[in-house]
Amino acid sequence: MTSMSRRDWLKGAAAAAVLAQGRFGTAAELPQGRPPAGERHFTSAAVEALIARVQKGIADPALATIFANCLPNTLDTTVWPGSFEGKPDTYIVTGDIDAMWLRDSSAQLWPYLPLAREDARLRELLEGAIRRQARMILLDPYANAFMRDNSAAPLTWAVNDRTDHHPGVGERKWEVDSLCYTIRLAHGYWRATGDARPFDATWKEAAWSIVRTFRTQQRKEGPGPYFFQRASEVPSDTVPLGGFGNPARPVGMIFSMFRPSDDACLYPLFVPANLFAVVSLRQLAELAEKVAGDARLAAEAALLAAEVEAAVRRYGKTDREGTGSIWAYEVDGYGNQLAMDDANAPGLLSLAYLGCCAVQDPLYQRTRAFALGAANPYFFKGRAAEGIGGPHVGLNQVWPMSILMRALTSTSEQEIRQCLRWLRDTTAGTGFMHESFDKDNPASFTRAWFAWANTLFGELIVRLANERPALLAAPLG
Repeated sequence: MTSMSRRDWLKGAAAAAVLAQGRFGTAAELPQGRPPAGERHFTSAAVEALIARVQKGIADPALATIFANCLPNTLDTTVWPGSFEGKPDTYIVTGDIDAMWLRDSSAQLWPYLPLAREDARLRELLEGAIRRQARMILLDPYANAFMRDNSAAPLTWAVNDRTDHHPGVGERKWEVDSLCYTIRLAHGYWRATGDARPFDATWKEAAWSIVRTFRTQQRKEGPGPYFFQRASEVPSDTVPLGGFGNPARPVGMIFSMFRPSDDACLYPLFVPANLFAVVSLRQLAELAEKVAGDARLAAEAALLAAEVEAAVRRYGKTDREGTGSIWAYEVDGYGNQLAMDDANAPGLLSLAYLGCCAVQDPLYQRTRAFALGAANPYFFKGRAAEGIGGPHVGLNQVWPMSILMRALTSTSEQEIRQCLRWLRDTTAGTGFMHESFDKDNPASFTRAWFAWANTLFGELIVRLANERPALLAAPLG
């Protein structure tokens, strides 16, 4: 399906009727939103069996419908399995944009990893994504998104960007987390399957490129080769000072020009991405040592992880009156800190989810309370729900992803249950997650087809089914 036809599918007659009447959330109103079996891009027997098993344990009919729509959404609509030089190759779109983001594609596939050992076709699909990501990194380690064809021009809004263009690159926004996510997927795949086939010479070369790029962007020897500017009325869509970003001290943290929202950083030392990089580099070191057989790569990755960790722990915090020390969102190494959180991951709320710290860690708990409170300028509370948004789509827009991360990092069943109610009641009758919705009116939303949020919802429900089945088995209210 094309992007437009998929949006039409999601806003079909059943959903339109619900929107017209202003009702949200009951089972009768939520459509079964999956494409017909013959129109799905990929079907996994293991995923289908999981859907059937988990649905039986969900007491709330609407929640069960959303789960069945969302968990397979990436497989149903966004993957194009194929082959390249006789090996698996998988192209993955984000949803309504025909390009493959390193971050989104990794996150979209993450919930399927536990099933890969029992489903050979699914395992091959995941292997194909890891292989394609390695080739994408070798094409340009500074790019965040790539086109289906390596000879293609950039996305329409990126054609005139002032940067080093490479054919096949969709957009060239340097985001530290893009490379982190590829490591997370590769490491998770290996841990789930024990399969070493994707970790060949091409993958090893890409891994070295990641380490070199992170080293360069510590900017100890100057700004490095990356620059980016865009003619735009939106200030967060471009990078100041010749495209090299606002000044920051080279303290050992990795400079990032953009956040995972694709918005430009105010201060280039983006704390959540640096904490994510520490975790990812240690995962890379393990893969290099145990799978790729490259002791030098393992040592370089481990050394860089230790250096970044020491720097972010020294420079990445801010003191808040009444709460004490918390993680800052961005810093510059000169003593300036930005205190906010954004719904995209990595952000402050998602640190525990990404393995950057334990949920019980006091520093994280203080930071989490800040992110989910009025002191965070992008925390919005309305009649429909409350949650974190961000500059990307403007004020008063709650991102379902932030509600999902709140539930995934919560130890309170009461809080999780409330998150489930908000998620259930804000699909605007589509039965799918969206990028964002108005805090008072869920019918006003952005991106009807956003696969990352959909599969993340599926991941949350599967986790609850495994860890808190009684919560799902009880009426949601």
